[in-house]
Amino acid sequence: MSGRTEASHKFLTLKMPLNPADLPSSRVLRAGRTYTFPFVFTIPAQLLPKSCAHAVASDYVRETHLMLPPSLGDAELSGFGGILLDDMAPEMAKVTYGVKARIMQLHEDKLVLLAQKTRKVRVKPAFEEQPPLNTDGNREYRPRLERNIKKGLFKGKTGTLIAQASQPKPLVIPGARTLDAGPIATRAKVLLRFDPTDENSSPPRLGSLKTSIKASTFYASSARNNFPSRENLSYDHTQGAYTDTISLSTMCIGTTAQWVKQLPSANPPNEEDLERRDSGISDCSSVSSPSYKSNIPAHSANYKGGSFYTASIIVPITMPLNKNFLPTFHSCLISRVYALSMNLSVHAPGLGDPTLNLKLPLQVCAEGSATGIETARVRSEEAAGILAEADRILSPRSVAPPTVDLPPEYVALSSGGGGIYHPGVTVAG
Repeated sequence: MSGRTEASHKFLTLKMPLNPADLPSSRVLRAGRTYTFPFVFTIPAQLLPKSCAHAVASDYVRETHLMLPPSLGDAELSGFGGILLDDMAPEMAKVTYGVKARIMQLHEDKLVLLAQKTRKVRVKPAFEEQPPLNTDGNREYRPRLERNIKKGLFKGKTGTLIAQASQPKPLVIPGARTLDAGPIATRAKVLLRFDPTDENSSPPRLGSLKTSIKASTFYASSARNNFPSRENLSYDHTQGAYTDTISLSTMCIGTTAQWVKQLPSANPPNEEDLERRDSGISDCSSVSSPSYKSNIPAHSANYKGGSFYTASIIVPITMPLNKNFLPTFHSCLISRVYALSMNLSVHAPGLGDPTLNLKLPLQVCAEGSATGIETARVRSEEAAGILAEADRILSPRSVAPPTVDLPPEYVALSSGGGGIYHPGVTVAG
């Protein structure tokens, strides 16, 4: 490609000097002998602020850039359950970790490098669940779609079909060396609504629902100040994206999802109605409760009042085992995000099978290993003990003189006129 640019970013460096006692007494390494030098590195859950020193759009972007990214794009380390798998990363993006050993020699007051070797290490940080992504105005996602259903060719329409869904709970990858881990799964809920043109129009017969996951890896040769999006790729040539789509399942929903006829009173209130309602009444009303609104989508633009039909579909989502799924993450140069695609088809007379394709953000999280969680718990208790001791030492103390019983001859002096008596010194009150 013409105008190709490259960039690299070292975001973590941990150094551990060797104990002089581990070196040979002669400080000479003999050929043909094996020397063992123990070392321990603690990989932090969060990077130092200097790792992301560029300007960002918000504090939340900075916080995500300071989370340790997982190993990415190395076929020698990518895998799940001890098997090498494709992590769906392009050749243009790579995150690598390694332990580097160096042998230095002091020569004329200068350190000279004699030899060095790097051993790759796969890093799987823990990623907690993040708040759901706001899809308002985001063209990459379609959480709601409407489709006119016609009676046939050159005929009128029977009504409007609405499909709506919200972001499902994340897929959670178990920690390293987790035993007897079950399938990694979650589920999504698709809400359907059909607004008929008249009372004699029936809802369409449901067909199938196909689901797939799209893994997108965004990369850039300059530090990004915000989360990546495909809209920015057209005019910013320093950014790129690579997408891999994995099919999940195909469900026949014609027999599992049943249409239910609803009365006009079942319509959820629109925003104008909620603004006119008193907040105290709204809190106690079953109409404005979240459970009610979550099960019935808002009406279409063609709705003229009257009865309508609703249905719901529970969609199981299981992570396939033939790919290495990485947690959703954002760094200064590289990001990995996922989207869930649900393609719903219905049977309409004379028009084939019209479809509605919903696209939702899907988050992939990762748990910490059992060893890491226990280590973090112990350190948290130690830190809490240190803080408690510091609070005890630094807490305010009373510096008033201790209370003592005065002899009888001192009582009159101490109580008369507010004076304070000291042997040899009299201070008037």
